[in-house]
Amino acid sequence: MFTKILIANRGEIACRVIKTAKKMGIATVAVYSEADRDARHVELADESVFIGAAPSRESYLVMDKIIAACKQTGAQAVHPGYGFLSENEAFARRVEEEGITFIGPKHASIAAMGDKIASKKLAMAAKVNTIPGYNDVIESPESAVKIAKDIGYPVMIKASAGGGGKGLRVAFNDKEAFEGFTACRNEARNSFGDDRVFIEKFVEEPRHIEIQVLGDAHGNVRLPARARVLDPAAPPEGDRGGAVALHQRSHAQGDGRAGRGTGPRGELPERGHGGVRGRP
Repeated sequence: MFTKILIANRGEIACRVIKTAKKMGIATVAVYSEADRDARHVELADESVFIGAAPSRESYLVMDKIIAACKQTGAQAVHPGYGFLSENEAFARRVEEEGITFIGPKHASIAAMGDKIASKKLAMAAKVNTIPGYNDVIESPESAVKIAKDIGYPVMIKASAGGGGKGLRVAFNDKEAFEGFTACRNEARNSFGDDRVFIEKFVEEPRHIEIQVLGDAHGNVRLPARARVLDPAAPPEGDRGGAVALHQRSHAQGDGRAGRGTGPRGELPERGHGGVRGRP
């Protein structure tokens, strides 16, 4: 059991981790930028370390500052929360190399599933259905327009390191593809420190089904007893049976093919998009 952990995040997620750690008798260290000097997570933590200016690229995204804060305070582990460096393979590796425990998947698992381009390639290799698209880095807006036309509008322009709606644009024509590529790339660079972008078909009127796949350090992969339908516009009651049936079939078959390909330890979602128009 750890005696002290550092939370490499801010806001509500940092507060939740701190509260849970306190219940477990674990001391906590908060990090904060200039904008968060008086933030709630800083007040709640046992210790706090200033890590830089307000822009995240100068504070919460700077690996050296997070690792230095761990060493300064004697934190044995770092909890990344979500966003920021939580899915950054290089950060997880650096933390491990410094003898600090990364509370989350091993860096190899993050490399496989935290990167959307890499995860789609892994899923296809595991014969998991994926949305049609161009699954390599796109270098210019002109290339983005050509690829989008080849796929067929509408398309999604997505940051490979994106998440939470950041680094995502939908394009219905050449103009939107050109402008969307540039905007998406800039947002990805500022939010994640990684401006790689790819394009896939936009599934209209989708239903989002997500099943968490949990793997431990012993090589076990488990599917939960229940499926979760994660769609703001939830499917009508008559459609829920299909989601449950999909999960039950995967569970009965011992599925989790994509999850098994990532190696041990971590929680990884296997997602399905069932479109009214377009294929899963």
